Amino acid sequence: MAARGASIILVTTVCSMLVAASAVAETVPLPTPAPWPKTGSAPPSAAKQPATAVAPTAAAPAAKGFFPFSFSLGKSGSATAFDANQRALLEKISGYLSGIQTLVGNFVQVGPDGRRVEGTFSLQKPGKVHFEYKPPSPIDIVADGSSVVVSDRSLETHDYYPLSQTPLRYLLADHINLLRDTDVISVSADDSFATVVIEETQLAVGTSRLMIMFDAKNLQLKQWTVTDPQGLDTTVAVYNLDTAKKPDPNLFVINYPEPPEAGPHSR
Repeated sequence: MAARGASIILVTTVCSMLVAASAVAETVPLPTPAPWPKTGSAPPSAAKQPATAVAPTAAAPAAKGFFPFSFSLGKSGSATAFDANQRALLEKISGYLSGIQTLVGNFVQVGPDGRRVEGTFSLQKPGKVHFEYKPPSPIDIVADGSSVVVSDRSLETHDYYPLSQTPLRYLLADHINLLRDTDVISVSADDSFATVVIEETQLAVGTSRLMIMFDAKNLQLKQWTVTDPQGLDTTVAVYNLDTAKKPDPNLFVINYPEPPEAGPHSR
């Protein structure tokens, strides 16, 4: 999964860019993700200027494996020391994530090459999510509680992944304790954002990072960015979030036969 994730991340992952839906569309922040040292200190400050709402440029058809959450992340065994304020912030963020049961909204995804796509998503805990990409992207992503399927209509392929090996599991878990369940290397807050960075190092692959950004005032999820071992960033920004709307259960049904072998596969 780690090796597959490294190739998948080449055309996707975490947080931010311009969104247009209507004349009153919410603006999306444009951070500048960068690797940070493994310390409890705050990362370098990112650009905080909001983007002007403009229509995204037409995206070319997505490459095979287009995926907004790719390699496995988890508890690596190392520990970072945080002060009382940082630990309190992590507890609040864990509580916010754990308190979400359903979530629907819009997203914009920007890959390492700057390619931008957008769409809508629906989330229902535990473990279910559906990313529906707008044309011309041929991609559709569904998680049914145990597996994630990335379908490419143009290639007529269906790639399978265990949900447990995607960073998105943090958003889909019934309960998450960031200090206990992940290797948090950085947590910080300013007037605009609260930011958490999670890291995992694998001997055969290298170090991957997941940066999640929340609104500083109400801790509402804003975006996440995945940095693969090659240092390539994929960002997904979310907006127009609604925790009251109940998604259609049929959105989370995988209608393709699962390959019998374990691990990611394509059909």
